[in-house]
Amino acid sequence: MATIYDVAKEAGVSPKTVSRVLNGDAPVNVQTREAVEAAMAKLNYVPSNAARMMRSNRSGLIGLITGAISMQPEQPDGLPELIIVQSIQRALAGSGRTLMIADTLGVPSSVPHLVQTFLEHRVEGLIYVAAYHQRIELPTIPSDTPVVLANCFDDAGTPCIIPDDRRGERELVQRLLKAGHRRIAYLSLRPDIVATGLRIAGYRDAIGESGIAYDEALIDAGEITGPEDDQLLWNAIDRMLHLPEPPTVFCCGNDKMAMRVYGMLRSRGLKVPDEISVAGYDNYRMIAETLYPPLTTVELPYIAMGMRAAQRLLALISGEGRTYSEPSLVAGPVYWRNSVTELAPANVSKLKIVREDPQ
Repeated sequence: MATIYDVAKEAGVSPKTVSRVLNGDAPVNVQTREAVEAAMAKLNYVPSNAARMMRSNRSGLIGLITGAISMQPEQPDGLPELIIVQSIQRALAGSGRTLMIADTLGVPSSVPHLVQTFLEHRVEGLIYVAAYHQRIELPTIPSDTPVVLANCFDDAGTPCIIPDDRRGERELVQRLLKAGHRRIAYLSLRPDIVATGLRIAGYRDAIGESGIAYDEALIDAGEITGPEDDQLLWNAIDRMLHLPEPPTVFCCGNDKMAMRVYGMLRSRGLKVPDEISVAGYDNYRMIAETLYPPLTTVELPYIAMGMRAAQRLLALISGEGRTYSEPSLVAGPVYWRNSVTELAPANVSKLKIVREDPQ
């Protein structure tokens, strides 16, 4: 295998000049550069990345920690994580860097070891991707290694990219109000999830802006321990439908919950959307586009979050990125589909549902 000394001899220059051409760390005239490149091509010279890394202190490696790879096929909750990872990989493709991915195997205690392994490989930066919007705690990482969090945040002020859950729910409720709905119910995810508090706040923002009195009776938890809480969801729906002024639409914490709400309403003999409307959250297309009628929902912008996380890390690595501690919020659009009926003004005042065929 040809060495830098072989290239120098073939090109008629010193090994130091060849090194300058390879590393671009000093000026070399055009004729000399061309001679060195021709010699490398003739000898099939392959530069030593390890040696170059030691000289330049740049490895060209970026470490990413996630739990997406080890997710089980029957666990669709892992899908968002995988979408973010794929988006990061696409965003880094043209940067000339190599993405190294390590999976936690669903064991949070493995994170410190994975971080240490990446640091030993002298990665230029780290990205941590969480399965859902949450607070995390990372081990201490040297200040000269940039870190970006995706779909999560910490108390240390690490740069992070998170979904704008409050804005998403606010814009959904604003659209429902525009469609004539005044009794809008919200079936939330678990109370301990960060997104739950933010989305309820967004719901209250939209209701308050409309001038309608906030009614606590229209808010209830659709799950406590997980998606298996069908009885809890059934009881919440039953209670609201027996209110003196029942809701005309159910907003659900996510699209999977909305799918279960479809079934529960139909088991009660109620037609969606003719007699009651339903909206979700996530834009989980496997659900939202295959339900009948297709589901109105808000998109969680996982692709955009991944792209933003990669761009932010590259900016930090280059020294151009700002190290402010405020989270970078990413919003997704409302997808308006046929699960929500537009109410006529005359019937809105009477709080009645208009029967209407899906468009």
